[in-house]
Amino acid sequence: MRIDVIFDTVCPWCYLGKKRLEQSLREKPHLSAEITWHPFMLNPDLPPEGVDRRHYLKAKFGNEDRSNRVHQDIAEAGRPLGIDFRFDKITRIPNTLDSHRLVRFVQTRDPECSSEVVEALFHAYFFRGLDTGSRTVLYDLARELGYNVENLRTYLYSCEDVDYIRQQNTRFHRISISGVPTFIIDGKFSISGAQEPRVIGRLLEVAEERRRESFDQDLQVNVEKEDW
Repeated sequence: MRIDVIFDTVCPWCYLGKKRLEQSLREKPHLSAEITWHPFMLNPDLPPEGVDRRHYLKAKFGNEDRSNRVHQDIAEAGRPLGIDFRFDKITRIPNTLDSHRLVRFVQTRDPECSSEVVEALFHAYFFRGLDTGSRTVLYDLARELGYNVENLRTYLYSCEDVDYIRQQNTRFHRISISGVPTFIIDGKFSISGAQEPRVIGRLLEVAEERRRESFDQDLQVNVEKEDW
């Protein structure tokens, strides 16, 4: 089963969605899922160095009390999933182009580990308050995950995949994906938002039922074609 996840690396709801998807899959061990991560930039026009978080939140929410209430709700949603959001540690809102490029770097070379690097980025930002727009931070994360830092350094200092990330982001906006995470199952079924595991689980069941129906139909066609 193919699961495409459209996400941003600084989106707390995407982190919740990742954990809820994983919980749904654990509850259905008979399913074999291949997860592919796709870039979406909530703030594509941020400068490369990002912006001060306090100024950003003031511009977005108007006052600190409102942003605190929003973050409190997110933190409460994260606790049952083992996510201890530490918004108090975050000082900058990063430009996420290079963090998406890190995911792409891993995904094209070691696709089975792509979810691991996504988890590392979320953990670095939301637990440790690290600026994941900083290449130094990205090098450290790659080193912790066992990747060749010099290869990553060469990659990030090139223009490789820069246009790809931006084109993907534009494409998703163009097809009216305005909120993330968005999950697309087998290219046929989609759901947006950090839905509860039971909701995601039901979508997985529907996709699996469709797979079985398609297999049975193909089998019947092949039997009818068989020259006995």
